[in-house]
Amino acid sequence: MREKHIEQKLVWAVKKAGGLAVKFVSPGFDGMPDRLILLPGGKIAFVEVKAHGMNPRPLQIRRHGMLRQLGFLVYVLDDPEQIQPMLSKIVGGDG
Repeated sequence: MREKHIEQKLVWAVKKAGGLAVKFVSPGFDGMPDRLILLPGGKIAFVEVKAHGMNPRPLQIRRHGMLRQLGFLVYVLDDPEQIQPMLSKIVGGDG
């Protein structure tokens, strides 16, 4: 499945859960995840969306590690079946 279609399904699922899946753009700071997920109750996570079977680039992996060291949840999403379990983890806070 193409990245665009997975991203659309993510945005729809987050909206259905009462949240926002904001497109995250960081000029001058490459490698940041594609989406900032904001859910009710102040829950926040970053999501890197990839086409099915694709992996993050080395710079993206470093950025994900940096965000995780700061205490943020970071996910790599390459299958729509991962969306609901991911949202449950974000809401539950168990990363």
